[in-house]
Amino acid sequence: MNISKTVSTLTAIDNFIWLGEIKKVLVIAPLRVAEDTWSTEVEKWDHLKHLRISKVLGTPKQRERAMSTEADIYVTNRENVEWLVKQYFGAWPFDMCVIDELSSFKSSKAIRFRALKKVRPYFKRIVGLTGTPAPNSLIDLWPQIYLLDGGQRLGKTITGYRERYFSPGRRNGYVVYNWELKDGAEKAIHEKIGDICISMMAKDYLDVPERIDNRIEVPLSDSAKAEYKRLEKDLILELNGEDITAANAAVLTNKLLQMANGAIYTESKQVINIHDEKINKLEEIVDISNGKPVLVFYNFKHDFDRISKLLDKLKVKYQTLDNSEDIKAWNNGEIEVALLHPASAGHGLNLQYGGNIIVWFGLTWSLELYQQANARLHRQGQKENVIIHHLVAKGTVDEDVMNALANKEVNQNMLLEAVKARLKGGIDG
Repeated sequence: MNISKTVSTLTAIDNFIWLGEIKKVLVIAPLRVAEDTWSTEVEKWDHLKHLRISKVLGTPKQRERAMSTEADIYVTNRENVEWLVKQYFGAWPFDMCVIDELSSFKSSKAIRFRALKKVRPYFKRIVGLTGTPAPNSLIDLWPQIYLLDGGQRLGKTITGYRERYFSPGRRNGYVVYNWELKDGAEKAIHEKIGDICISMMAKDYLDVPERIDNRIEVPLSDSAKAEYKRLEKDLILELNGEDITAANAAVLTNKLLQMANGAIYTESKQVINIHDEKINKLEEIVDISNGKPVLVFYNFKHDFDRISKLLDKLKVKYQTLDNSEDIKAWNNGEIEVALLHPASAGHGLNLQYGGNIIVWFGLTWSLELYQQANARLHRQGQKENVIIHHLVAKGTVDEDVMNALANKEVNQNMLLEAVKARLKGGIDG
């Protein structure tokens, strides 16, 4: 992350076009990146301004119009890959493909992977860009490398790849929860893909300001603790006459994360407030920031609503960053607090010019989203140390998420095991 992958790739594309090696490039990116980042980079660099970009986004008619526009680079979001392949498979127009955030193709079962696999042979060149190639484990590499080389290095099937390099870990009958690397497998995989992969760390090339991680423990009231513990133990809770149930451990984890944040959805989708402890801590952070912009990551819609109510009360200017104009306003210092969900702002957005303070109001168990979200501010171009505040509800699943993120081993199964362990030890155990 943060080493100018986009401009480097655009420069390579420009060279390939000039040499006559390629004519039309398809760029597949997360929606927000497709809308803003690639066109912004072209406008920013003098040696790239002549490149023509068409954004294949929006309604089917808008996409068709964009496809009929003469351009060098056609940028679309990954959700449109299936449509694109269905519409133009008979006369595939692209001879180069760039997959921005290649790790979003880490599932071999996903529709987007299967669609792109279908047209893969028609590309002369394929480039994959990602700052998190294996967010969960090296299992994630197979689909990504397959799109690059058609299975030459890691095999033609995910099953063969697993059998060759991994052993089943925890399992329940035929269901395998995780795969463990065989002895020497990691080195073997790296050697197999080394001729087509370049790994670069920002810290080795850039002088990026320090990142300061601040863990803020948020104590819960006795009543909030009791409700949390009851749901954790019994998988069902009655609040204000509404039932809150957790059908399985995965749902339970999600419910507990909500309660740690201060509110929870009932079965009828009503929101029940549990506590305001995190809201109060966020108010303190905004206050001591003395008007400096703050980027707040939230997880649930009720988090957004409660934070918005707080900021309205404080008369603080806030908004989401939904388009290029919003991002420009943030980078110009015109927004005091930006509210973002990590899944919608985790990749590719350049927000480092607008501020240096991040608050994780609600934590995510996705290591990939966590790393990518933090990299929106802690990246090249940032002038100040980046302060990342984590609001951690004491004695809750928040602590397990933080520990897992610190160990860089976070996944759903790990959190479920942590919940089981906490049940045995109690809320303060």
